[in-house]
Amino acid sequence: MTARLRVLVVDDDDLMRAGLRAVLSSDETVEVVGEAGNGLEGVEQVRRLVPDVVLMDVRMPELDGIAATRAIVTAAPDARILILTTFSDDEYVFESLAAGASGFLLKRTRPEDLIAAIHTIGAGESLLSPAITRTVIDRMTSHGHHPADPAVLSRLRELTPREREVLELIGRGLSNTEIAAALFVEESTIKTHVKRLLAKLHLRDRVQAVILAYETGLVRPGERPRAGA
Repeated sequence: MTARLRVLVVDDDDLMRAGLRAVLSSDETVEVVGEAGNGLEGVEQVRRLVPDVVLMDVRMPELDGIAATRAIVTAAPDARILILTTFSDDEYVFESLAAGASGFLLKRTRPEDLIAAIHTIGAGESLLSPAITRTVIDRMTSHGHHPADPAVLSRLRELTPREREVLELIGRGLSNTEIAAALFVEESTIKTHVKRLLAKLHLRDRVQAVILAYETGLVRPGERPRAGA
C-alpha cells in the first residue's frame, strides 16, 4: 500500500481547521497529522511532525502565513506549502510564492479541487495556474526585478539550449502540456527537461523558475504569456 500523504493544517479559525480535516478525511490517501492555530505553532509542528504538505492560512496571529512559510522552507526544505486563504489580493499571491510556497488556493475552492491540489503539491509539483503566473509576472513587471546572482547566471549557462527554451516558456506561463505542443514533443519529455533544469538551477519548483526567468532576463518585463496560457 502506498504511504499516505501527511498533511498539517495551519489556520487560526477552529471551524475552518475542522472543516478541512473533514474534507481531507474523505480521501484514504491523505492523513491529517496535526493542526496549528498560528504561524509560530505551525513552524514548530512542522519540525516535530515532518509533514509532506502544509495547508497554510495567510492572516494569523503570532506569525503570519507568509513569514511562517519562509521559516518552514529554511527549517524543512522538503515540506511543501500550499497557501489557502480567503484573500485573492495580488500582494498575497506574490509574497506567498516568493516566500517559497508551492501553490496558492482560495478557501472557496471545491473540496475535490483541494484534494487534487494536495496530491499535486505532495508529488513535488507546483500548483501554478496561468492566472497565478500572470500575477507573478505583472507584479515583477510593475515593481521591477532584481538582477540575478552571478552564481545563478553561471548555473544558467549549464542548461542545454532546449532546457533554456523550456525555462523561457515556463516563465511565459505555459503548462507542460502547452510547452510540449509548442515544441512538438511528448509531455513526458518536457517533464524530464523541467526536472533537470530545476536540479541544475537549484530551484524548488516551477514557481521559482518563473521568477528566475525574469531575474535572468529570459523573459522581459512587458512580455505576456502566449495565448492559451
